Amino acid sequence: MALTVTPLAKRMQIRFNTGLDADFNPVYSIRSWSNVNHGATNQAIFDLAGYLGDLCEHTVNSIRVNAVDELEVI
Repeated sequence: MALTVTPLAKRMQIRFNTGLDADFNPVYSIRSWSNVNHGATNQAIFDLAGYLGDLCEHTVNSIRVNAVDELEVI
Protein backbone atom coordinates (compact mmCIF):
# COMPACT_ATOMS: atom_id res chain seq x y z
CA MET A 1 0.00 0.00 0.00
CA ALA A 2 1.54 3.31 -1.12
CA LEU A 3 0.99 6.53 0.77
CA THR A 4 1.33 10.22 0.08
CA VAL A 5 2.31 12.51 2.92
CA THR A 6 1.01 16.09 2.95
CA PRO A 7 2.54 18.39 5.59
CA LEU A 8 -0.19 20.40 7.33
CA ALA A 9 1.48 22.25 10.19
CA LYS A 10 4.77 22.49 12.04
CA ARG A 11 5.39 24.17 15.39
CA MET A 12 8.50 24.75 17.51
CA GLN A 13 8.36 24.89 21.31
CA ILE A 14 11.13 26.03 23.61
CA ARG A 15 10.87 25.24 27.31
CA PHE A 16 12.74 27.69 29.52
CA ASN A 17 13.86 27.13 33.11
CA THR A 18 12.57 30.27 34.84
CA GLY A 19 13.70 29.51 38.39
CA LEU A 20 12.63 27.57 41.46
CA ASP A 21 9.40 27.50 43.44
CA ALA A 22 9.12 27.64 47.24
CA ASP A 23 9.98 23.91 47.50
CA PHE A 24 13.03 24.32 45.23
CA ASN A 25 11.36 22.52 42.31
CA PRO A 26 12.17 23.89 38.86
CA VAL A 27 9.62 26.21 37.23
CA TYR A 28 9.30 26.13 33.44
CA SER A 29 7.81 28.43 30.84
CA ILE A 30 6.99 27.26 27.31
CA ARG A 31 7.06 29.52 24.26
CA SER A 32 5.67 28.31 20.93
CA TRP A 33 6.18 29.44 17.36
CA SER A 34 3.74 28.13 14.77
CA ASN A 35 3.89 28.13 10.98
CA VAL A 36 7.47 26.86 10.92
CA ASN A 37 8.59 26.22 7.35
CA HIS A 38 7.97 22.57 6.42
CA GLY A 39 11.28 22.47 4.57
CA ALA A 40 13.25 23.42 7.68
CA THR A 41 15.49 20.61 8.88
CA ASN A 42 15.61 19.56 12.51
CA GLN A 43 19.17 20.91 12.70
CA ALA A 44 18.05 24.32 11.40
CA ILE A 45 15.21 24.44 13.93
CA PHE A 46 17.60 23.42 16.72
CA ASP A 47 20.05 26.15 15.69
CA LEU A 48 17.28 28.76 15.57
CA ALA A 49 16.05 27.74 19.01
CA GLY A 50 19.60 28.10 20.31
CA TYR A 51 19.89 31.61 18.85
CA LEU A 52 16.53 32.57 20.36
CA GLY A 53 17.60 31.10 23.68
CA ASP A 54 20.75 33.22 23.63
CA LEU A 55 18.57 36.33 23.34
CA CYS A 56 16.38 35.37 26.29
CA GLU A 57 16.85 35.97 29.97
CA HIS A 58 16.19 32.34 30.99
CA THR A 59 18.02 29.09 30.22
CA VAL A 60 16.69 26.75 27.50
CA ASN A 61 15.67 23.42 29.03
CA SER A 62 14.31 21.62 25.96
CA ILE A 63 13.33 22.13 22.33
CA ARG A 64 10.38 20.36 20.70
CA VAL A 65 9.05 20.24 17.17
CA ASN A 66 5.47 19.18 16.52
CA ALA A 67 4.67 18.26 12.94
CA VAL A 68 1.23 17.32 11.64
CA ASP A 69 1.04 15.40 8.36
CA GLU A 70 -1.90 14.01 6.45
CA LEU A 71 -1.47 10.46 5.15
CA GLU A 72 -3.45 9.31 2.11
CA VAL A 73 -3.50 5.99 0.33
CA ILE A 74 -2.68 6.24 -3.36
